[in-house]
Amino acid sequence: QVQLVESGGGLVQAGDSLRLSCAASGRTFSRNAMGWFRQAPEKEREFVAAIIWVGITNYVDSVKGRFTISRDNTKNTVYLQMNSLKPEATAVYYCAADSFATNHYTLRSRQRYDYWGQGTQVTVSS
Repeated sequence: QVQLVESGGGLVQAGDSLRLSCAASGRTFSRNAMGWFRQAPEKEREFVAAIIWVGITNYVDSVKGRFTISRDNTKNTVYLQMNSLKPEATAVYYCAADSFATNHYTLRSRQRYDYWGQGTQVTVSS
């Protein structure tokens, strides 16, 4: 059974940092693209960052220079380092992984990802 489990969320103040982790189990994802999405209350789930298996990354413009996605294939884990957090970053953050059946979609598309975690709450106070 494939599982993606996020951790590392919490309540922080504007300007603080958090590191989210996503641990995968049930199979290896070393050759898969991994992504982070977020969903704020009453908003659509939106793309944040992605990393493909060779390490190339992609970010939404609003987080470039502040967020860093990385992966440790030996641990089957992907990370999202978030620095200089702003209140508008408040959301539930979801980890996702693609599959052979979906990897023809763009990295920023939700349709690209077949596997999803349950999410972790990030709250940034002003």
